[in-house]
Amino acid sequence: MAALNDLLPKAAVRLDVRVADWQEAIRAAGGLLVETGATTDDYTAEMIRNVEENGPYLVIAPGFAFAHARPSPAVLRTGMSWVRLEQPVEFGHESNDPVHLVVGLAAEDSGAHTAAMAALAQLLADPATGRALRDATDAEALLAVLAGPDGERDDRAQEKAVREQAAREQAVREPAVREEAGDERRAGSGQPVPAKAVHKILTVCGNGVGTSLFLKNTLEQVLDRWGWSRHVTVEATDTISAKGKASEAVAILTSREIARTLGEIGVPVKVVEDFTSGPEVDRILRDTYEV
Repeated sequence: MAALNDLLPKAAVRLDVRVADWQEAIRAAGGLLVETGATTDDYTAEMIRNVEENGPYLVIAPGFAFAHARPSPAVLRTGMSWVRLEQPVEFGHESNDPVHLVVGLAAEDSGAHTAAMAALAQLLADPATGRALRDATDAEALLAVLAGPDGERDDRAQEKAVREQAAREQAVREPAVREEAGDERRAGSGQPVPAKAVHKILTVCGNGVGTSLFLKNTLEQVLDRWGWSRHVTVEATDTISAKGKASEAVAILTSREIARTLGEIGVPVKVVEDFTSGPEVDRILRDTYEV
């Protein structure tokens, strides 16, 4: 799995960029992907078209847009770019505008960058780190904040993501257990364990490779705190696949724009405004399981 510092080179960072609108902001992020050899110009057009077709769902947290599109021939290798805007711009999001940070992602597939997304989501969810990123004076300072002391933050996040994924895969392979554990509670959590051995929750975005992974990581952190990780699996997917997989899930978590696209699909669709907010996802999980 690629780590955050592998995907975001110094040359792909620009600070205090002046743009006129959200299209120009995405072009700035896309231009850096082109300059660093991750994509062709066609991918920038695909990122803009993604917003035009699916709405501003990629504004996944207050002030933060995660620009991306589906894997395509325009992606030469998996990579990221980072554009901090001099003045924020409106993307049209109901609750998270205006945007001052645009991170671009080009993914060759849906798996290689999972650890990097987990690391970035954890960093952006931390208020102190968020302030340090906003105050960074140059690319070197910003990358130092992202890496932490000697790159420890990124390494720990990657190792944690690998360990947690292995544990969840093992849980799915195990035979059904705790069928009568509906009233059982994990010490210190106070949360009842689902009676069924393994539930599935889908996190959904337009393409299944970017924002849905952010939400997946936040939801998995909440499940870990509850002690439910062995009983609830989380799958990040796209809108088309979600409709086919809905019957396997107990709920779908997604943005307001994608929820409108999905419509009625037979399972509860829960809207999340801030994909990096543990407290918001915790509240939605409580509502889903009525605990």
